[in-house]
Amino acid sequence: MTTSIFHPSLAGQMLLAMPDMPDPRFERSVILLCVHDEGGALGIALDEPMAGIGLHTLLDSFDIEAGEIGDTTVLAGGPMEPRRGFVLHSRDWSAKDSHIVAKDIALTGSLEILNAIAKGEGPRNYLVALGYAGWGSGQLERELAAPGWYVSQADPRQLFDVEPNERWATAFEMEGIDPAMLASSSGHA
Repeated sequence: MTTSIFHPSLAGQMLLAMPDMPDPRFERSVILLCVHDEGGALGIALDEPMAGIGLHTLLDSFDIEAGEIGDTTVLAGGPMEPRRGFVLHSRDWSAKDSHIVAKDIALTGSLEILNAIAKGEGPRNYLVALGYAGWGSGQLERELAAPGWYVSQADPRQLFDVEPNERWATAFEMEGIDPAMLASSSGHA
């Protein structure tokens, strides 16, 4: 008989990497958990811009005319499937494949949303990412039981207007935590 270690879903909450994060790929990461159930978890990292890829470059790679929209940052959403695209966005726009993440945030992974954004008919607020962070069944729960992650209850929408390189510190500040006061490693006094 197998006992499930699954706890209530953390979808819609953020994982903030602590200074002693053991996995260097997630140093200073801010990950919005989009799916979290018995089968595992999927999140989008909000803190790292893709080098050399803006929204216009991404749209051009799909032969989508950028129209009048600004060239925004495309995020490195995580180490899994780095060529797969996702858009985190306000819920004033949706498609058949849109997944509700939180009260006012959805996740869409189809070209339909990129076409709508390019035409100026997409969601009011959005973040575009390539790749995702993924955990298998029970993996996230095991990681959360060890040092490395802080689960934030703060509203992730507040980070949409913050520059990616400032999101980690801002996310901790939204929790009432001064990131400068975080210890970089555990120890004894």
